[in-house]
Amino acid sequence: MRTGISITLKPAGRRRLEALAGDRNAAHKHVWRAEIVLLSVDGVGTNEIMRRTGKSKTCVWRWQKRFMQEGYDGLLRDKTRAQLEAEIVLLRHQLNVLRRRVPSKPKLAVADRLLFVWLYRLFPSVLNAVTIVQPETIIRWHRAGFRLYWRWKSRSRGGRPKVPMEIRHLIREMSLANRLWGAPRIHGELLKLGIEVAQSTVAKYMARSGRGWSQTWRTFLHNHAAGIAAMDFLIVPTVGFKLLFVLVILRHQRRRLISLNVTTNPTAEWVARQITDAFPWNETPDHLIRDRDGSYGHAVTRRLAAMGIRDHPTAPRSPWQNGHAERLIGSIRRECLDHIFVFGDAHLRRILAAYATYYNDARTHLTLAKDSPIRRPIQRFGQIAARPILGGLHHQYCRI
Repeated sequence: MRTGISITLKPAGRRRLEALAGDRNAAHKHVWRAEIVLLSVDGVGTNEIMRRTGKSKTCVWRWQKRFMQEGYDGLLRDKTRAQLEAEIVLLRHQLNVLRRRVPSKPKLAVADRLLFVWLYRLFPSVLNAVTIVQPETIIRWHRAGFRLYWRWKSRSRGGRPKVPMEIRHLIREMSLANRLWGAPRIHGELLKLGIEVAQSTVAKYMARSGRGWSQTWRTFLHNHAAGIAAMDFLIVPTVGFKLLFVLVILRHQRRRLISLNVTTNPTAEWVARQITDAFPWNETPDHLIRDRDGSYGHAVTRRLAAMGIRDHPTAPRSPWQNGHAERLIGSIRRECLDHIFVFGDAHLRRILAAYATYYNDARTHLTLAKDSPIRRPIQRFGQIAARPILGGLHHQYCRI
């Protein structure tokens, strides 16, 4: 049995080792190596050295031998690169010998796989040293671990309640039956049916189609909407290429459509009569916004002055100054006239009368908190039914 090694030192060499052992800036491995040599010089046994330094017997013997062969510099130098490469070659050769004696697919535990993945994460170049599995296998394990980690990270912890399947089918049915509707319109219809869901939920389960909206003269319209009206002309070509003129009159308050009158020859006298019919004396607005069309002649301005209505013509080529009327005309085109052939003025009057009823009584508006110009009550009980409007171009949903 091997016993402890006796080492002798000159005073200068001992002072050098004591300085290294007491240096707080020195590497920890250099400190305990110097302590092993100093304890050996003092004649301390191997077991006591092991107890004081916390190192194994093989480690104590190795550094005692290294100091006797190379002196103080040997304690500061680790294995050379050639020695490390020799050990790596030896270990690889031993693995090759073992591979010839084990099955082609060794069984690896979960801990083995975790070790391979951890080493690959720290040092990707270790794939070149793998022999018992293919490098692609370790990469596959790493990707699987990445997916499992984020699946666990993104796991459901309760969250929002699920939308019932009945409401999902209803949203999809509305979106398919009303191709011109977006998520805000369908959301407004659901609110009127007593179904409270988020607008984002509606957009998620509908057949996607949407249209942005913009608002102009916001502060002015909010402060004076109750006393403002607007009018403009809508030109509609018939199937025989004849032009019909529609005078559109609306109140800014609640966007209520007042009048849709059709003519083939819009004169100032005809426009003045339509204004008189649209506004009874007890319901006249304070302001009327219009463009500078030639049809608004002296007869119109005199009639407005006689009714106590202040005339506000817009600037030339500035349709945005009459944005409510222009938007209403755009809605009439997009939601009605762009999908219908007009045969004559009588046919156009019937179509516009049906659309005006739908617009005022049923159609929801963004600026009215998803309500219609004529307020619709919220229905919470009964079976949902769809009433077609304009031959099924739109539908009104109600409970019966």
